[in-house]
Amino acid sequence: MTSPPHLVQMSDAHIVHPGQLLSGGVDTAAHLRRAVDSVDKLMPAATAVLLSGDLVDAGSPVEYRHLRDLLAPLRCPVYLMPGNHDAVPALREAFADHGYLRPVSDDPLLAPHVLYAVDLGGLRLVALDTVVAGQSHGSVCEARLAWLDATLAAAPEVPTLVAMHHPPFDTGIGHMDAIGLRAGREGLAQVLRRHAQVERVICGHLHRTIVRRFGGTVAMTVPSTAHQIHLDLRPDGIPGFIHEPPGYAVHTLREGAVVSHLAASGDHGPPTRFY
Repeated sequence: MTSPPHLVQMSDAHIVHPGQLLSGGVDTAAHLRRAVDSVDKLMPAATAVLLSGDLVDAGSPVEYRHLRDLLAPLRCPVYLMPGNHDAVPALREAFADHGYLRPVSDDPLLAPHVLYAVDLGGLRLVALDTVVAGQSHGSVCEARLAWLDATLAAAPEVPTLVAMHHPPFDTGIGHMDAIGLRAGREGLAQVLRRHAQVERVICGHLHRTIVRRFGGTVAMTVPSTAHQIHLDLRPDGIPGFIHEPPGYAVHTLREGAVVSHLAASGDHGPPTRFY
């Protein structure tokens, strides 16, 4: 019996130069190694891995080369998309063999962005770039929304995941909502409502698991492979991160619908049977 597709979603790795620590104390490379090792042990094996933005911390070529080395042990296809900490030119240069990263059009409104769709064997992944170059917040313009609309219309019967870095909803974590998706939310919701095959909008950026209805479907964020954003829902909550367990998501197809699992990365020992 053929196994259904399993898409692993990692996010917000924030890889820095080899030997360096993020913010003076977070070994993001070691965390990503543990996540990669954990994913490689999944049963059945992952169909593909998506990294949904903030791949590196400063968008430098050295960081992307480091990221490439850290991802090398993965035994399945890897798909990358940028977040607000990334630099698309450097990303495209470091992963020049990843053809999906090339511009989808010569249109100056689309060419700077990473936009692609891939078939994972009964499950479709559509990546929508929300990055505003040089800024922390995100947006989607009319040109990108038109591309998304046409791309979704091309496969109306295939269960689909739309991936974006910035979530299209407020979360209650004020300092992160301030740098969320500022423009294009309503237009995005209108596009999604026209395409019933969209099972999930899967996002990063928040370094936490958060779920909400949006645009007639389910939108969610996933944990970082490294540090997490402190859960503080007060209007004047203090920005900060916390060393909660890192993790990733596994999106799998069951009875024509997507089921999403959240897993903690790392080695937690073998399973113990129930008796």
